[in-house]
Amino acid sequence: MDPALVKEFVGAGHGRMEIVKTLLEEHPTLLNAAHDWRNGDFETALGAASHVGHKVLAQWLVDKGAQANIFTAALFGRMDIVKPILDFFPSALHSKGPHGFTLLHHAIKGGEEAVPVKEYLESLGAKETKIPLG
Repeated sequence: MDPALVKEFVGAGHGRMEIVKTLLEEHPTLLNAAHDWRNGDFETALGAASHVGHKVLAQWLVDKGAQANIFTAALFGRMDIVKPILDFFPSALHSKGPHGFTLLHHAIKGGEEAVPVKEYLESLGAKETKIPLG
């Protein structure tokens, strides 16, 4: 894929829903394309929508078939997804998503809906820290 097109799509994933829709209609294979912002900081449009807390766009992308992960589950307050993953992979508590954003960051961005996940993550020792990757 054209790296500039992927960068535009992922960049739009931070909140420019109409651009995301237009680009995806023109180029369906962009759905799960990842852009490397440098130094292994890979991000998809869904990852972008998730870490900025744009639930409408994140849900739209998931409905289109985007590959959701624990970070998106935290955004949506999905304890039924987050807890079993952390039970099986406890070290995932400290995983970093795009730009170094934590699971806790995603839960905070989820607002009221995600408060139980936020509190659960904090009970496990999660801290809201952002480790810059670039």
